[in-house]
Amino acid sequence: MSVDAPLSPRRGFTLVEILVALAILAIALTAGMRALTQATDTASALKARTLALWVAQNRLAAAQIATPWPALGSYHGEAVQAAASFTWQATVSATPNPAFRRIDITVAEPHAPDYALAKLTGFLGDPEPRR
Repeated sequence: MSVDAPLSPRRGFTLVEILVALAILAIALTAGMRALTQATDTASALKARTLALWVAQNRLAAAQIATPWPALGSYHGEAVQAAASFTWQATVSATPNPAFRRIDITVAEPHAPDYALAKLTGFLGDPEPRR
């Protein structure tokens, strides 16, 4: 004689519960990827701005040690820093004190010359003061 045991309730997840869990997981992974992409873009931009600032500082240092000092006007050129190419523009202008000149340096990437990555302003003292 066999006695049928009552059916035990099945344990597990329904299809709807699994689909909801997968949707939540997909949203979380998408948000994580977006955050990672933004962090990478930010690091790249910071690197480019740092290198551009170094180019500007190098141009300022070169102008400060130049003899004779740079004439009034605009100058431009190209520079490579850490295998990255940049374009720079320097504008030398007079100051109220004739023994000093102001220099404004702007550095950009060659493919986007209107977008300044770094701007630097400095002052130059006359290396051969007049008496």
